[in-house]
Amino acid sequence: MSSLGPFVASNHYPNPDGRTLTGQLQGHDQTTNLILSGTVERIFSPPDSDEPSQEVEHGLYLIRGDNVALCGLVDEGLEGGIDWTAVKAYPLGGMKHS
Repeated sequence: MSSLGPFVASNHYPNPDGRTLTGQLQGHDQTTNLILSGTVERIFSPPDSDEPSQEVEHGLYLIRGDNVALCGLVDEGLEGGIDWTAVKAYPLGGMKHS
């Protein structure tokens, strides 16, 4: 996972086990364990629900490498202009390990 080195201190968007987390990557290791700061979990309501989606702040967060599905850059300008409470989505499925 040395290819993650250039992204340290950048905003990233991992999806571990169907949970949607956004935070700033502070560190990683050879087993893809990630350390995120300023972490926010987005809990989306289903499209047929009247309830708004939620954002839960977690702060410093450690994600085990076997739970990482995606890690990528986030366009902060684009992300900041989205009303996340109005976004509706079905939950992501869990990961399957073979």
